[in-house]
Amino acid sequence: MTPRSRRWSEYLVQGLSGLAAAGTGWYLPPPAGAEDGPDGGGDADRDADRPVDRKRDWGETMTSTLEPAVSTEPDWIACRACRTMVYRKRYERLQRVCPDCGHHSGLSADDRLRLLLDPGFEPIPVAPTVHDPLAFTDHRPYADRLAAARAGRGDDDAVRVVRGTMRGSPLVVAVMDFGFLGGSLGVAAGEAITTAAETALAERLPLLIVTASGGARMQEGTLSLMQMAKTSNAMAALDEAGLLTVTLVTDPTYGGVAASFATLADVVVAEPAARMGFAGPRVIEQTIRQRLPEGFQRAEFLLSHGLVDDVRPRAELAPTISLLLAATTPGDPEWGGDEVDPVRRRPEELAQRPVAEVVPLARHLDRPTLLDHVAAWAEGFVELHGDRAGEDCPALVGGVAMLDGLPVLVLGHQKGHSTAELVRRNFGMPGPAGYRKAARLMRLAAKLRLPVLALVDTPGAYPGVTAEEQGQAGAIAECLRLMGSLPVPVLSVVTGEGGSGGALALGVADQVLICANAIYSVISPEGCAAILWKDPAATARAADALRIDAESCLRLGVVDGVIPEPDGGAHTDPVRASDAIRSAVVATLRELRGIPGEQLVRERRDRFRRFGRWELPAAGAPAAVGHPGAVSPGGVGAERP
Repeated sequence: MTPRSRRWSEYLVQGLSGLAAAGTGWYLPPPAGAEDGPDGGGDADRDADRPVDRKRDWGETMTSTLEPAVSTEPDWIACRACRTMVYRKRYERLQRVCPDCGHHSGLSADDRLRLLLDPGFEPIPVAPTVHDPLAFTDHRPYADRLAAARAGRGDDDAVRVVRGTMRGSPLVVAVMDFGFLGGSLGVAAGEAITTAAETALAERLPLLIVTASGGARMQEGTLSLMQMAKTSNAMAALDEAGLLTVTLVTDPTYGGVAASFATLADVVVAEPAARMGFAGPRVIEQTIRQRLPEGFQRAEFLLSHGLVDDVRPRAELAPTISLLLAATTPGDPEWGGDEVDPVRRRPEELAQRPVAEVVPLARHLDRPTLLDHVAAWAEGFVELHGDRAGEDCPALVGGVAMLDGLPVLVLGHQKGHSTAELVRRNFGMPGPAGYRKAARLMRLAAKLRLPVLALVDTPGAYPGVTAEEQGQAGAIAECLRLMGSLPVPVLSVVTGEGGSGGALALGVADQVLICANAIYSVISPEGCAAILWKDPAATARAADALRIDAESCLRLGVVDGVIPEPDGGAHTDPVRASDAIRSAVVATLRELRGIPGEQLVRERRDRFRRFGRWELPAAGAPAAVGHPGAVSPGGVGAERP
């Protein structure tokens, strides 16, 4: 908004204030920032005791001085964030989101359920709990507060539990209502969350929890505190059963809710600008005596620090979550049956190209990237961000994709096509946070029994000071161990550069494929030339000696097949190149899907166990397989002693 338009908006608001006072059907809430926000201690600063009237829908600390004297539903309302006047019916159509600034107003439990679920959802009863265990009184008896909240909201407590469907996918939903005593977590709310989890477990359904809370309910003392452990244990049972859990963070989510079930879900999605944290900003500022950064604890801040998977506007929530729900449905047993496998598995089938020519092709900026491939192949993709430990690494991308109707966990390196994108993605070199994110997503794939597709294209893991300080070596090692133990099909494709341990961290697979003009190496040719030849001009000799091209990798057995590329390289026809990779992926996963998990793990470990050992060739084995002096694809990589 320009300064001039802002002034006109202010004049309009001032004029409409008089109209509102005269009872003309205008409603003007106080501006955003009128309240300080919750303090994380269970007594959120949004008039938690007072039932929230539907007329107070653009800010929960609104005064009633400007409520219309005639119309109970004013025709125009002002956004509490930007003060723009919006026609109420339009505002309702936009799901109570400001069309000018995007501010998301709070929703009641009823409105939230109607927004997310298909018609026909049904309540799940929650067992009764103690009402006032401490007979607590401050300036008002807690029993009176509780009774007033129940009368005002029409619910027994702050959590509603239902069974329903979202775009046809069944699930259990628990929705917190901030209007009920600030959505605080007491024994009844804890019982409701636990009941939702136990129902999901009994019926083998995914669980969605919509959070909105100021924290633990202080008036119920340590019994309230115990709900954190109670609900966390219920979430653990769903993990053990392999059932999907999703949290939708709405504003605000603080204290004991954030420090228990809210952040334990497999996927955490937040509405724009929603606040989440253990301690509220006022408490933190008072403790450390420092002013907090702009946007602190808001959804966008949480996303940049790897603490939530995604931030989605209200209109995109149901499509996003429903795609995740679809990932829990097994694919068609006949999936991929018509796909023709383009992979070349014998070295003599490959066209010869000098290694020195392959290296620049592998690094060409116009080669399709992971996100290019996903955009071309997938019917839907939900990118999942963050290591949940304080950082999100943009050089490593991962998420759930639907590939010809089959849910797949896709992860891999992301470079870019422009200098700006390369810099933002750190040239495809992940730090420890990237590999921790990859490990987190691998665990999710194992839990949900999703095939894993890893697309490798990196010069190597980031070798900076911060990477070493944050444990780069350990993060890579964890990926190697974890990937070798996944009880699901794992396919890795080297699409460009396969640089050292940073590439291998995503390469411990049942099948490893490589594109015809990609490379796979223990070190870059430049690094090898500098260390061993001590001459930068020896780069071409080093590349040839390292045997990093696709044909050499196939002969050595470190890859199982080569995916053809268009003449001149993938960059000359990215669409055709990407389609060839997709066909290879579908054909390979089609074969791996039929193998039991225990067998996959055993054979995967056996595959890597044989590297470097000398073994006699099996009877009838093709002479072209393996480096001269080495043998079968498993017993490779060594000259005979």
